[in-house]
Amino acid sequence: MSYLRELDIARRAARRAGEAALQYWREGVAAETKADDSPVTVADRESERIIVEMLAEAFPGDGFLGEEGTNQVSTTGRRWIIDPVDGTRDFVRGSRMWAVQMAIEEGEEIMAGVCHFPALDETYYAARGLGAFLNDNPIHVSAIADPSLAVLCANDIGEFPKHPFGGDFLEWVSHFWSMRNPGGSPDAMMVASGRAEAWIEPRSKAWDLAPHKIITEEAGGVFRNFDGGSSIYGGNCITSNPHLADFILGFVKR
Repeated sequence: MSYLRELDIARRAARRAGEAALQYWREGVAAETKADDSPVTVADRESERIIVEMLAEAFPGDGFLGEEGTNQVSTTGRRWIIDPVDGTRDFVRGSRMWAVQMAIEEGEEIMAGVCHFPALDETYYAARGLGAFLNDNPIHVSAIADPSLAVLCANDIGEFPKHPFGGDFLEWVSHFWSMRNPGGSPDAMMVASGRAEAWIEPRSKAWDLAPHKIITEEAGGVFRNFDGGSSIYGGNCITSNPHLADFILGFVKR
């Protein structure tokens, strides 16, 4: 199964939801705080509603797991995992670095995913075996193998001290040419498109990572959890080009 139709409709859903969210972004919205201390706005909820309606109409019986509460059991063995506005803190501050993203899971595999940045007019997407793309142009991870020439992205650095490697992080970073931190989805897409070499994410949920996994892998990259696994349910991840994966995993697994 090629998942071309799923990818096409997911891209359209991301763009339509993104257009709705952009209106709120331009006008400015206030955020509420959820039980897990993460922010949510009316734009998050409206974006999720649009995505679920479009996907449910096109693929009846598919399940849903959405960050803003959509939870529908599948009758097809497939489930859509949705983050309607990834980067809500950036969204409410007026930054352009937020994304509408979704992926389809079958069994334990992510088969296709979309990461759309409405304020940047950039859409990254991939399907298993079909490669990864940015606005219809193929993308690939970089070939840089020397950390001293590599760009490292690291998100939510405040969480690093909670991990065994946290105390050594600043010294370890000196191996790299530079470090960037535009945010989770921008970090991941920089790696997938060859504009950075690695990304470390210390705390995450399935909807944060689902499209990143398939886009990274189809771009020739590596997606791993800190324990060496490769699950969007692992609570953390690193992505990188293949040349630096062992170097980074060796650090976060200590």
